[in-house]
Amino acid sequence: MNNRQLINGVEIPAIGYGTGMPSDEARTCVSEAIRTGYRLIDTAEMYHDETGVGQGIKDTKIPRNEIFISSKLNNPIRNYDETIAAFNQSLKDLQTDYLDLFLIHWPNPSDIRPNWEKRNAECWRALEDLYLQGKIRAIGVSNFWVHHLKALEKTQRVAPMVNQLLLAPGEKQEEVVAYCKQHNIQLEGYSPLGKGKIMNVDLLKQIADTNGKTPAQIALAWSMVHEFIPLPRSTKATRMKENYETLDVRLSAQQIDQIDQLDGVLGKSANPDLI
Repeated sequence: MNNRQLINGVEIPAIGYGTGMPSDEARTCVSEAIRTGYRLIDTAEMYHDETGVGQGIKDTKIPRNEIFISSKLNNPIRNYDETIAAFNQSLKDLQTDYLDLFLIHWPNPSDIRPNWEKRNAECWRALEDLYLQGKIRAIGVSNFWVHHLKALEKTQRVAPMVNQLLLAPGEKQEEVVAYCKQHNIQLEGYSPLGKGKIMNVDLLKQIADTNGKTPAQIALAWSMVHEFIPLPRSTKATRMKENYETLDVRLSAQQIDQIDQLDGVLGKSANPDLI
């Protein structure tokens, strides 16, 4: 399947292209990624590359409704009005009049502690209004653990449709993943290749050799088996193509189980309440 369906019926591509690079480079890379076949482009205000991302999308001349654009709210944003203003700036920078997905990037940024719960409720209220106005097709969060999601539930009118987390072989974040699946929150995985670390995992290299694939393709296929949407990032056209071709990779039940047993190969996800 090349698409998954969010709880509100919106379809989202099963693999995306992650950004986070100088804006000029983002323009070139996003254009190349779209030509390769990617239709989900993931960026964020804190990446400072939305202008390049938007222009890269424009350069391809692909109709806007065929590209799924996702961005994230900058961490210093503290309240409803600031959220609306930041969202409108993202629209301007991305040269679009709506977003397909907009996320709260971090649940407890250091500069707004200890008021994270109130801040998230205010920012989420703004996202809900933008969603209900049709300016965002889907709304969600990023790096939220279970207690952050439960806090949001106290005031939310619309439940998050997506939670973007660090998800990769050796980092399954089982508690929050189980909670999201129970509540029909689609999981996206950033750094699904462990920032390159998975290339050195012997098990993944062995499975890659057996399947005639690369360790990166095996790691991304594992993400898809678990119904995560991986967001690999690469500036090289050959790697973009290799990653995208993961859509055709099939793993055996034994191989999936072996990868599931990996632990500690990436280190552990940072605690969002501490950094």
